[in-house]
Amino acid sequence: MKEGHSFLDEDAVVRLGVGKNMVASIRFWLKAFGLTANDQPTALADLLFAKESGCDCFIEDVNTLWLLHYSLVHAKVASLYNLLFTDYQREKKEFDKTSLDTYIKRKCNVPEQKNVYNANTVNKDMGVLLKNYIAPDNMLAMEDFSALLINLNLLRRVDKETFAFNETSSSTLDSNIILYAILDSKGENDATMSFDAIQELALTFCMSVPAFTNIVREIEKAHSDLYHYTENSGIRNIQFLKDDIDKYQVLKNYYAQR
Repeated sequence: MKEGHSFLDEDAVVRLGVGKNMVASIRFWLKAFGLTANDQPTALADLLFAKESGCDCFIEDVNTLWLLHYSLVHAKVASLYNLLFTDYQREKKEFDKTSLDTYIKRKCNVPEQKNVYNANTVNKDMGVLLKNYIAPDNMLAMEDFSALLINLNLLRRVDKETFAFNETSSSTLDSNIILYAILDSKGENDATMSFDAIQELALTFCMSVPAFTNIVREIEKAHSDLYHYTENSGIRNIQFLKDDIDKYQVLKNYYAQR
């Protein structure tokens, strides 16, 4: 893309050295992780992976994985990830494929739209998601151990059919990633962030709301010029103090001090 090429070019297969289906897959997942938009690299992609200036070109920092997980859930391109972490997790901390499939089918039941739900597609997507987050039981399945997000330990296998969410410890996730997520999640002209939005971020990172709000308060102490977290008359929200906060500078500061 940086060299002006496209995944739709006739010679994309040759340039990338993979089959036609893999070209389409690479294109899709770059978009799903928020690394491309309209087949061009996003600011996040440039910050992380630019050839000369990328902050973590080989994804050696676990907080880059947290950043990619957040972006995957937040982008909603691969919609199952957002459904599982921010919607389904509100209802259940354990699940099996059958119950998750039933939930997805219910969410897809939109009266004005037809053919939204496809059982085969959903089943394949669930399989990919579980492989992305859960280490395989078979030690010989070496390829499955290369899944990008396993090291975050967000999901675990309870038994052969059942899976569960793991609660994230605040010590495994740098507060700068949380601050970036807060700034990235707020609307461009929003002066406040509702408690529902705060709760959604907590679910995204598999943290309890009290643990997440503790981090929000710690960030406020360190960056008192950015926002205030308030709890008044049962209303909890974040009030932003600036309109021009550079969320990418937050990430640059983090990677600069590694």
